[in-house]
Amino acid sequence: MLHFLAFCGIKYGMNLRRLLSLSVLLSVSVAVSAQEQGRPASRAIQLDVAVSAKAGPPTTGLTQQDFVLLDNKSPRPITSFKAVTSAQEQVEVILLIDAVNMPFTTSAYVRHQVEDFLKTKDGRLGHPTSIAVLTDKGAQIQKGFTTDGALLRESLDKFDIGLREIGRNTGIEGAEERTEISLAAVRQLAGYASTLPGRKIVLWISPGWPLLSGVHVQLDDRQQQAIFRDVVALSTLLRQARLTLYDINPLGAVENIAETYRYEEFLRGIAKPGQTDIADLSLQVLSAQSGGLVLEGSTDVTGEIQHCFDDANSWYQISFDGAPAEHANEYHHIEIKVNKPNLSARTRDGYYAQP
Repeated sequence: MLHFLAFCGIKYGMNLRRLLSLSVLLSVSVAVSAQEQGRPASRAIQLDVAVSAKAGPPTTGLTQQDFVLLDNKSPRPITSFKAVTSAQEQVEVILLIDAVNMPFTTSAYVRHQVEDFLKTKDGRLGHPTSIAVLTDKGAQIQKGFTTDGALLRESLDKFDIGLREIGRNTGIEGAEERTEISLAAVRQLAGYASTLPGRKIVLWISPGWPLLSGVHVQLDDRQQQAIFRDVVALSTLLRQARLTLYDINPLGAVENIAETYRYEEFLRGIAKPGQTDIADLSLQVLSAQSGGLVLEGSTDVTGEIQHCFDDANSWYQISFDGAPAEHANEYHHIEIKVNKPNLSARTRDGYYAQP
């Protein structure tokens, strides 16, 4: 049993055994994936790279010569390059309403905002889309994708977005259970995405699950090892599935601003277990590290969804051969630089290489 101090100043206890046991399932799934292919894992790394000016639309028309790829600050040759638009290659979008990590009133507001988005542009969506809802019973994912907003509204009506059943007597507002359910849903979505071809994005509408990290949170070596295995496994699963997470916070920055953006303290890549915190598995961190956006500043959910759809209108597919690893789960930080003024590239923050 660990003892924590809530950020509001209330002392509470939390049992993390079930939460940390997810690492076994995640790590096994990565190993099984390689075994099922019947061959050693390739060192080829494929990236979906978004390029834009600050707060601007995606930038098109760039060539391979405009990009420099760094692996742990060392240049690596680009082995394949392709400029892509959504008219050439579809991006499949999963719109997820997180009824676990926000109160019922907010879930109802989000539902109406999603319905409003599905009515825009005469109900014709820019990307094939499906609906998912996260409840206490896990993620319910509509199978199949459509650009027909009316059909998606009918599908949304079939989902049960009810009151949370997680009680307040386990941790603070069931923080452990919410985190466990949420991480299981990430794995479920990555598993589903891995069965689909091409690029996929999840627009996760949620303020996120508890960070469960801070100066008063004490983790022992075993727990840090388990968290590190989770980080490695989720990073690998999302990359192999070509799945990018986007976090849309429907509350906006309405609470303590410093608390809203505290996740930024955990965006660094994790190279070894001793660097880990539970917040390394938070929605905001997973989204940013997968190459997606973290949208925290507005309650205009309809507008933020459209922003994410626009962000996926064009991108660049870049591949390179990852460097050989000296040891298992060796972290490599990726940087993509654009040789054009006022442009920046966004992609996955790194990968975990194997010997």
